[in-house]
Amino acid sequence: MEKQENPQSGQNKYALPLGSAAGGLSYSAVVLINLIISVIASGVVALASIQGTDAHKYISVLVSPIAVAITLTLAIKVSKQPVRAIVPVKTNPKYILIGVMLIFGLLFSLNSVNEYLIKLFELMGYVRKKNPLPDISGWHVVPALLAIAVLPAIAEEILFRGLMLNNAEEGAGTIRAIFLTGFCFALYHGSVEQTIYQFICGCLFGFLAARSRSVTPTVIIHFLNNAVIIVLMACGLIDESGMLIMPQTATIIVSVLSALSLIGAVVWLILDKKEVKKCKEGGVKHFFIFAAVGIGAMILVWISGLF
Repeated sequence: MEKQENPQSGQNKYALPLGSAAGGLSYSAVVLINLIISVIASGVVALASIQGTDAHKYISVLVSPIAVAITLTLAIKVSKQPVRAIVPVKTNPKYILIGVMLIFGLLFSLNSVNEYLIKLFELMGYVRKKNPLPDISGWHVVPALLAIAVLPAIAEEILFRGLMLNNAEEGAGTIRAIFLTGFCFALYHGSVEQTIYQFICGCLFGFLAARSRSVTPTVIIHFLNNAVIIVLMACGLIDESGMLIMPQTATIIVSVLSALSLIGAVVWLILDKKEVKKCKEGGVKHFFIFAAVGIGAMILVWISGLF
């Protein structure tokens, strides 16, 4: 008797079938929850009179992971899907290697785009923001790594490359979902100075997640992105703008190697053939309709950052 082929063979059997509207709704939900918690946190900071202290900075950093945790809990409850449906973790080790190549390239060949954007805005009167990091000298780097590298990497990848990407793909298709979540990822941070770099990272992280069908590679490289910057700053090897402090020859060598690494990783992902979901009629529109509240709120936050 001939064995019938499993129609889900080669695919994530826990794929979320909720559609792009659910992806957009997830974004609006996490933004609103984030803003509510931020207001509460601001009240706590004001009452405790700890403005500008490390405690204040840590409280601010923890707002987003808490908002993601609440959003994920609501998504699981409403969709009645197991966590594995929203946050697939199993992956082929090759995608971790590709991810390391990606982040090496992004960090040391494209991170400078932030500086160019800042200089452009400075021509229009923009004032560069001060370093928001807490104390990272000595042993203080340990809690900083936990709060700024570990927790955001897990929370944001669960949200953008897990919950949102898996949902958005069902209606908007894989390619459009990658750009939609990349756009929302950059906007979610509300950072004028890092917008372009975060958009590029968001799109490439999404590409990697779509190929690997897992958030594990993106959690790892998201952590590396934040951790490397913190460690280099703690060691005095990078300035507040993210530029490496090293001899010109060494800078050129690192830049060339990182650019080659980035190109190699992207080409590897392109040649790694996997099923690409097609866009359904109205898929992108439905995403934007349900994400409109979150997008609108974060645009206002982004604009406020200009002043």
